[in-house]
Amino acid sequence: MEQRNLLKIVIAGALGLAFSGTALGHEEVGAAAGLLSGLHHPVSGWDHVLAMIAVGLWGAQLGPPALWVLPVAFPMVMALGGMLGLLGIPIPGVEIGIALSALVLGSMVLTECRPPLWIAGTLVGFFAVFHGHAHGTELPEGSSGLLYSVGFVAATGLLHGVGIAIGLIHRWNGGRQLIRIAGAFVAGSGIYFLWQTVS
Repeated sequence: MEQRNLLKIVIAGALGLAFSGTALGHEEVGAAAGLLSGLHHPVSGWDHVLAMIAVGLWGAQLGPPALWVLPVAFPMVMALGGMLGLLGIPIPGVEIGIALSALVLGSMVLTECRPPLWIAGTLVGFFAVFHGHAHGTELPEGSSGLLYSVGFVAATGLLHGVGIAIGLIHRWNGGRQLIRIAGAFVAGSGIYFLWQTVS
């Protein structure tokens, strides 16, 4: 029963973020603009959305403690990448890194790859830097950098939560296959994003 309630809360939050673009239709300045822009940014591009949901799916496949470690590690390291972006410190190949994150993380879900926790955490953290840097460099003019960062970290956590909630179906054989299909979709999307980036 608790899992159903969690699933409802996560889905409602994700839908609220997905349709929050209309709230950004008016010019805003300062704190409100920073927070709302930060909440909106991670759900404004499918490359970000799919990679972040894949982190939750993979964590659900791996089970505890990865179930919690991966979705916590990603936003923490992403915040570091975001700070680098806010400071204007360049990182080469950010868009390629984001595309590769969908390809690699989707492949991990597709193949039900079970590396040691430290390897899974390092892989997730590596890609989180690219996602964070992209968010950080796109801070809207006149917005609060701190609240913008809080917003995109919170939105990312919600997307991980969506992945975890969906991933709970892996307990059943049919559910396991559906999650692997979802992983294949994310990986295939990563190939498309990569092609778009390098072409």
